[in-house]
Amino acid sequence: MSYDISISVRPLVEYVYRSGSITGGFRTNATMHEGTRIHQSIQKTYAETDQKEVFLTTDIQHEELLFHIEGRCDGLIQLNGEWTIDEIKSTAAPLEDLGEGLQVHWAQGKMYAYMHAKAQNLPRMQVQLTYVRTGSGEQRKLLEAYTFEELEAYAHEVVAAYAPYADMLRIHEEERNASIEALPFPFPNYRAGQRKFAGAVFKTIQEGAGLMAKAPTGIGKTMSTLFPAVKAMGAKHISKIFYLTARTTTRATAEEAFARMQAQGLHVSSVTITAKDKICFKEEEACDAGKCSLCEGYYDRINGAVLDIMKNETIMTRPVIEQYARKHRVCPFEYSLDIAYAADAVVCDYNYIFDPRVSLKRLMEDQKKKTAVLVDEAHNLVDRGRNMFSAELVKSVFLGIKSEYKTANEGVSRAAGEVNSFLLAVKNNCNADGRIIQSELPEALIQKLEKFVETAEIELVTGTAASKVSEEAQEELLSTYFAAQNFIRMAKFYDERYLTYAEIIRSDFKIKIFCLDPSELLRQAGKGYRSIIHFSATLSPMNYYRDMLGAGEEDYTLSIPSPFSKDQLDVRLVPVSVRYNDRERSKQVIAKLIQQVAEERPHANLLVFFPSYAYMQEVYDAFTQEQGKGIDTVIQQSFMSEEERDAFLQAFQPHPERTRLAFAVLGGVFSEGVDLPGDRLNGVIVVGTGLPQISMENNMLKDYFNKTGRNGFNYAYVFPGMNKVLQAGGRLIRTEEDEGVLVLIDDRFTQEPYRSLLPEEWREYQLINPASLSQKP
Repeated sequence: MSYDISISVRPLVEYVYRSGSITGGFRTNATMHEGTRIHQSIQKTYAETDQKEVFLTTDIQHEELLFHIEGRCDGLIQLNGEWTIDEIKSTAAPLEDLGEGLQVHWAQGKMYAYMHAKAQNLPRMQVQLTYVRTGSGEQRKLLEAYTFEELEAYAHEVVAAYAPYADMLRIHEEERNASIEALPFPFPNYRAGQRKFAGAVFKTIQEGAGLMAKAPTGIGKTMSTLFPAVKAMGAKHISKIFYLTARTTTRATAEEAFARMQAQGLHVSSVTITAKDKICFKEEEACDAGKCSLCEGYYDRINGAVLDIMKNETIMTRPVIEQYARKHRVCPFEYSLDIAYAADAVVCDYNYIFDPRVSLKRLMEDQKKKTAVLVDEAHNLVDRGRNMFSAELVKSVFLGIKSEYKTANEGVSRAAGEVNSFLLAVKNNCNADGRIIQSELPEALIQKLEKFVETAEIELVTGTAASKVSEEAQEELLSTYFAAQNFIRMAKFYDERYLTYAEIIRSDFKIKIFCLDPSELLRQAGKGYRSIIHFSATLSPMNYYRDMLGAGEEDYTLSIPSPFSKDQLDVRLVPVSVRYNDRERSKQVIAKLIQQVAEERPHANLLVFFPSYAYMQEVYDAFTQEQGKGIDTVIQQSFMSEEERDAFLQAFQPHPERTRLAFAVLGGVFSEGVDLPGDRLNGVIVVGTGLPQISMENNMLKDYFNKTGRNGFNYAYVFPGMNKVLQAGGRLIRTEEDEGVLVLIDDRFTQEPYRSLLPEEWREYQLINPASLSQKP
């Protein structure tokens, strides 16, 4: 019995022949735009009988493994009367030094040659590698001829070299599927609404549809999505799961869910991708290509490292990856990405699916069709999506590069100077407020940026000026290269959903292409996956989130009512104005209320959320000046390390000797994704409706949505703000046994649309007269 392996030519030959080091923090190939242009320019020289972008496929049997191999060659041309595979490669590197990629390129060409020769019964084929250097357009061509027997033997050698890895996946899949079939739900019982949610997730994946689900906090959303997704994998509806989160805390919850299922016998491989700056061993090794020993020879060691961890581990969390990365001397971040292509489940940030800058690009379309994407806390994806598809540039960096490279690299200096001059001209046209807004893409700027990227890339590859400029200047060139590339990339998405604006910021000047509505781009980024499940406790109003997250008409909607009793929650509403102009008057009232709640609940844990750091500090000062005895206070800082955040939360222990009162910010790290069940949290006080500050960008959003027939103020301010309120209040009731007090402070909570956006179980509140709290605490 054969086990089928579907794979494209490129990942196949890269696995077998990729070698050497991680050589830089940027691609040494040409930029995407320039690479496409070079490919097209070469293909235009083909004769009428020649073909371009030719799809090829073949099957190769190796022992019990049947490989279905496919790919698309750049050109199938006639050279000297013989059919020839033409592989076009654009590079910024000198053409006399083609580097470690040469063997992979030959392998790619030879595999295509075998596939075509086999299909057409040709006795021999030629392979040509056409290298084009960016900027100069200089070309170098390498040509080799092979008999069919040579190509066939070579193709079988490639497959044989890949086979141990494929066989490991085969053995793992058999064990995985058997374990899934026997897997019970890993809790004694489903919570109210949980079975319905899990059933909807399975059905959605089975049908290859999408789902927008609002499920209350405490229902067990992580297990409600992961368990049915795993069952769908066992039923062969999917072969891969992505669990996307916006925060480290929710990633840990997914890891715990896999561990719980593993304890019930599940054998599924999951990997957590941790951000590079967090997992990097930079304290032990310099995080620079050429300086880091983990990057040197990385590709010579990575295949063995992946095989080792995949054979011996299933739940590959950060500590596990770090352990094996040290064992095999590989970069832990790049290691986690390579593992992600082999693992059954990937726990990671939204970026790896939706952000065009960092997505897992080696995931083939065929794999996408068998992948379910679970988007946790999906309300966060609106702002995150807007940021992913926006881009900005700062004028001063281009002026600095122009100056630093003036004598070291005239081309880089000139290209940076042209960008700087363009931005200076825009700056001089700003209005009296130092701003300019337009609906058109600045095409002239894009052209100048493309030239800058082209010249900067050559310098970054060759390092011709490295000895003549400071390390800081080299780092500035690299970061500006990335920023310029990103601006060019985002410009390709520019349409009526974008605006361009520029503004003077103190002594500097920035220009930004601002994505007003990310819905269509999020929809396109998710296209091709079998199923995308968006879920959160706060997808309210649902129509807004369906609109902003790009849900299709055919996508399902699910809303699970709260399973908890209203008796568990003591809701109070204090209708006092906390608008900016009233804050000086309101802070004493709020301080008094906090004091009152704290005195009511001795030995309790309380969280108070504020709309801004400044207002939080004012109330904190007012409270601590005259606070009662027996209360410990702590306040969230604007920049807290991961260790400091963990310590902040760990201090919430049941029945403290003294009441613990924590001041935090709405929309911050402690207002969502935080689980403090039982007596770890006894009360939450929410100050304000969470509306974002009035700003130029938010007003641009408001105007855009008004023009497109939607309520601009609600879309730009009310809905995002109230989401923060719902998230903060949702920290309180996490299980059937939890109870506590929830205090909402703002007169707008009694008005529409704010009142209608409150969960049903919050609307039966006790109204507190603010006059009774007016005296000082």
